[in-house]
Amino acid sequence: MKHRRENRRAPQTHPSASVVPSYHRILVKHGLIEKTLSISDAYEVFLQVGADPEVQKLSRKVAQGHKMKHVPALYLATAMALQGMTKQELEALKLRIEEKRV
Repeated sequence: MKHRRENRRAPQTHPSASVVPSYHRILVKHGLIEKTLSISDAYEVFLQVGADPEVQKLSRKVAQGHKMKHVPALYLATAMALQGMTKQELEALKLRIEEKRV
């Protein structure tokens, strides 16, 4: 008796890639949060990062330069603004965010 192919399960993707939202990965990539920070806390930090004046300056430049169709504009603009920051600027941003959280 042969097993039917449709009963087989599709291979799952790596759970960390599918479970963790993009804003969490963006913040971890730039060293602004620890990988173990909860998703809800990471979202609060992401909103604080997006509201930071230095990030907003860079985000506006990105928003004017690119047409962002079908992509969450806040995520893309913030991610690209963070990429444009130097290591010192990222450290200063991290300190400002930590001051606000305490």
